[in-house]
Amino acid sequence: MLILVDALAHEKNVSKEIVFNALELALASATKKKYPHGTDIRVKIDPESGAYESFRCWTVVEEENLENEEAEILLIDDRAKDKQIGDVIEESIPSEEFGRIGAQAAKQVILQKVREAEREQVLNEFLARDEKLVMGQIRRMERGNAIIEIGKLEAILPRDQMIPKENLRVGDRIRAALLKIETSMRGPQLILSRTSPEFIIKLFEIEVPEIEEGLLEIMSASRDPGSRSKIAVKANDQRLDPVGTCVGMRGSRVQAVTTELSGERVDIVLWSIEPAQFVINSMAPAEVSSIVVDEEKRSMDIVVDEDQLALAIGRNGQNIRLASQLTGWELNIMTEEESEKKHEEEYSTVSQLFIEKLDVDEEVADILVKEGFTSLEEIAYVPTEELNQMDIFDEDTIEELRSRAKAAILTAAIANEEKVPEAQEDLLTMEGMDQNTANLLASKGIVSMEDLAELAVDELLDIIKIDEEKAKELIMTARAPWFTE
Repeated sequence: MLILVDALAHEKNVSKEIVFNALELALASATKKKYPHGTDIRVKIDPESGAYESFRCWTVVEEENLENEEAEILLIDDRAKDKQIGDVIEESIPSEEFGRIGAQAAKQVILQKVREAEREQVLNEFLARDEKLVMGQIRRMERGNAIIEIGKLEAILPRDQMIPKENLRVGDRIRAALLKIETSMRGPQLILSRTSPEFIIKLFEIEVPEIEEGLLEIMSASRDPGSRSKIAVKANDQRLDPVGTCVGMRGSRVQAVTTELSGERVDIVLWSIEPAQFVINSMAPAEVSSIVVDEEKRSMDIVVDEDQLALAIGRNGQNIRLASQLTGWELNIMTEEESEKKHEEEYSTVSQLFIEKLDVDEEVADILVKEGFTSLEEIAYVPTEELNQMDIFDEDTIEELRSRAKAAILTAAIANEEKVPEAQEDLLTMEGMDQNTANLLASKGIVSMEDLAELAVDELLDIIKIDEEKAKELIMTARAPWFTE
């Protein structure tokens, strides 16, 4: 046995420990055939002598969890004395001599385990190299998916990760990015992609040596696979032109990437630490007239001339969509006329709010809007020093405006509270009910004992955070009048 283990480990390039583990499982599997179905058997092989022992195992469980009497034992059983739930009790059993059928079953288990170990070892060696871009040959097509051979590994390129209109055939050598590793019945499975933004980034890293050297950096990428893509580049060496470096002499570098992407057009954008400037660069070839930034919503209104509108949007919204994905901002395209109209509407809305809530005339409201105030909260809680810097109102006027703003906010809060229905007397005085719980129930529309009685326990638990027993007691108390009647 030891000679065979040594030979198998050497032939399959796996550790002896893996082969011994596989052999123990195989011997246990064959031994189980001598015992009732569901029996748990463990076999231990001595790696020095080759001798082995067999054990029958029982797991200690509680009475309500007993499912398999052949492999589980109750905590109250004498054999489970001094044991805890989850402990395993082992009983030595005779090691069987295996006949032809048992040996055949053992052989199948050993081969399966060794194959799995061999595949896992090859995968670990691949992962250790940290390769994000792989090249392989298409071995076969299965249900539209391409099976790619990468050395000793097989990977899957799913149909939805192929570039549209790309005609891949068996025998083609292709590049792809490693998308993820999935666990399947056959073990870990490599999933590749030719449509992900990471793929185009890795292609440029191959074609542009300055990226690998750290002189250039690709900050982000966005793609409409097979049609158009954008990448944002940054120079870590100010002597370099990042866009020109990525384009290459007579466009050689970008053309090599385009060829790999089946003719996909690539826009190379200069990255900027200023979000507005980055968005302007990403909108190329369209020219931007102005930008309004809303940092809270992380969105920008992009204003372009009428003749630039179609170019800025792109075919089927492609240009604006790719720019939004590239920058990470929500982008809204509009013309000068639309921008002015939107600005006027917002100006009018905020101005009217100040006139109504602060009880000021139109002139004061316009001043506040022009100074950048857009809500009552900003007036009420902005530092006094900032208001004093306006040099338009005196201190008394500023304090009066702040007081009116705070009063308006408080009034609105009280009005909202008054909209919440009040709990009825029978709910408030019900046994086991307290004021806070009753108010919380009333805010959800449960204002009477009858309303509470009609709830199920899980519905009540969704409304208030109490333990299940307490919820049952409240509901049964609310239902008590039903049984009296």
